[in-house]
Amino acid sequence: MQPVYEAVTEWTESFCKATLSDEYATLAHEMAAALSRKRPSPLLQGSAKIWASGIVLALGRVNFLFDPDRKLHLTAARFCDLFGVSQSAAFAKARQVQQALKIIPMDPRWTLPSQLEDNPFAWFLAVNGVVVDVRMLPKEIQEKAFRAGLIPYVPSEATKVIKKPK
Repeated sequence: MQPVYEAVTEWTESFCKATLSDEYATLAHEMAAALSRKRPSPLLQGSAKIWASGIVLALGRVNFLFDPDRKLHLTAARFCDLFGVSQSAAFAKARQVQQALKIIPMDPRWTLPSQLEDNPFAWFLAVNGVVVDVRMLPKEIQEKAFRAGLIPYVPSEATKVIKKPK
């Protein structure tokens, strides 16, 4: 499994560092690792390059990479051209990635750390049956939520401690 993981992450790292950002590269590594731990790993079926494009595409969907109003954005066609893969192959693999890891739109586990603050899914919790924004609660409750792994960092603190996705 290790050689397959390394081949996939070589592609993701090369693409992300050249075209996107270090944040994308880090999350792509973590996503490839999560897929590698699946039994059987879906990465064993198909090309490392196509899997890498699917991983980055899945991350791009979560982080609105294809939204032209974002500072960092690409069209799907440009993404696939730069990756050197067909749109149908990349989107098929991205769909497999999303299904295997149960990724939802704006999934906090796969949101870029620089965008977590703006992701409401990272901050909404049910407290006594009522959905609340943790950022509006007292610091003590925020700290408890962070220790329980329910939020990525304590928002009332100046220094953010980002929790890695599982």
